[in-house]
Amino acid sequence: MDRYELRRQDYSLSEDQTELQAVYAKFFKARCPIDTVRAAEATGFDKSLWEQLCATGATAMALPESAGGDGAGLVELALVAEELGRAIAPVPWIEHSTAARLLARLDALPGENSGDIAAGRRIVALDPNPAPRPGPRLIPAGAVADEIVLRDGDEIVRLAFESRPTRVENIGRLPMAWVDPAGAGVRSALASGPDAVAEYGRALDEWRVLTAAALIGLLDETLRIAAEFATTRHTLGVPIGSLQGISHPLADIAVVVHGGRNLARRAAWFQEYEPQAQPELPAAAFVFVTGEAPKAATMAVQTQGGLGVSAESAASAYLVRARGWSLAGGDPAVAAREIAEIVARRSTAPTAVPA
Repeated sequence: MDRYELRRQDYSLSEDQTELQAVYAKFFKARCPIDTVRAAEATGFDKSLWEQLCATGATAMALPESAGGDGAGLVELALVAEELGRAIAPVPWIEHSTAARLLARLDALPGENSGDIAAGRRIVALDPNPAPRPGPRLIPAGAVADEIVLRDGDEIVRLAFESRPTRVENIGRLPMAWVDPAGAGVRSALASGPDAVAEYGRALDEWRVLTAAALIGLLDETLRIAAEFATTRHTLGVPIGSLQGISHPLADIAVVVHGGRNLARRAAWFQEYEPQAQPELPAAAFVFVTGEAPKAATMAVQTQGGLGVSAESAASAYLVRARGWSLAGGDPAVAAREIAEIVARRSTAPTAVPA
């Protein structure tokens, strides 16, 4: 039997993984209440929360031990991302982690800044757009990053600016900024050629998996908020949650959460251990969750009626991020086309004939 045959279908967590997720659930619950999220909306970034998160080792865990990290796998990172999404935490941990891991794979971390990147004192960002065009591009963490890693043709480059790009308003409340590769104060080539492009593609897939996991956490919390309201608000003497018009759509959200969580964890496992076995999984998890998250979050808001759409409502804060985070890496339809291309190549590949 293949040593991984059962694991491919088993979504249960180990005791260590369960404890890891519980630790970060407790951290974000204590350090990132909705008031903290609201206070950071003008910038999309809470420096104090970021420093506290880095102090837990969340940035170091993403890196291999050879690069001064703890060598955590993508499944473990997905668990942290889920709790980050549950709290809609205003920190660029997903972008930093995926960019730092890419730098490590390209042997571009050694140097005076390697320790600062591992500790999160120096923030690196990744351009998650799978189809970049020449000229300025929107980077989700571009307004707070000290370094930005992106693809320029068949070359992977690192950019630094004398002053950080100006944040632009966006529905996801991210520290997003327009970044012009030609206007960088410092531009250094890290690698080029097919292997470098493939490594960048791997970083994009990791970003997709972690973003999908974060959106699952976001939806899970949105469902909790809506269900709590539905069980405490009454009409005609009964909780509104007992009405099919409320209970059935909420059940649909629960199905999305559980199915999306399994898909994201499956994608994380394959991406970590057998990336060539099912290369479409990261894009599939991303496309599924980004397609369902805005619809599910909208239903959760509608459950609360007029209260749900008020500026003070926590549900409304989750709704705008469900929409904005889903588009932070560009049009998810690009990822959908990638899935189609992978499946098409597989279906047309010649089948080996036994001798």
